[in-house]
Amino acid sequence: MGLSLKQKQDLVAEVGEQVAKAQTVVIAEYRNLTVANMTDLRRKARSAGVYLRVVKNTLARRAVEGTPFSGLADQMTGPLAYSISTDPVSAAKVLSDYAKTNDKLVIRGGAMANLVMSAQDVGRLASMPSREQLLAQLMGTMNAPVAKFVQTLNEVPGKFVRTLAALHEQREKQSA
Repeated sequence: MGLSLKQKQDLVAEVGEQVAKAQTVVIAEYRNLTVANMTDLRRKARSAGVYLRVVKNTLARRAVEGTPFSGLADQMTGPLAYSISTDPVSAAKVLSDYAKTNDKLVIRGGAMANLVMSAQDVGRLASMPSREQLLAQLMGTMNAPVAKFVQTLNEVPGKFVRTLAALHEQREKQSA
């Protein structure tokens, strides 16, 4: 049974709302995926904070119409799953990782704001570290000079204490 006009309008509004907040949209063909596989993919997407939805292509075209992702409309043919993410890497990473283990999921392309990407571009995007990993690397890099400075400051009193201990030990040996 098909969707009513109201349900279609609500679906377009829901997907359009997700697209409005998105930084990345990735589309993948899910032909011949089992229900269990699709459920597993949805679970992985949800845990990564990715909105994953199977929508009729005509409704998806309406949802991206007038947005920076409107260039993606040309690639919307066939049975597609739409992966939408506010993190630039998450959507690509979830679908690419899943496509590595399941050859029935084929990434067709994607888009970032005003940039349409091919499947190879999506693969390259997926190989990039996530925002959290980049922030951790940045913090580690910023923290290294401070840590080295503190270590150097601690060496001066430590060396002084070791010198005093050695001097004390030497005097004890001389007096004995």
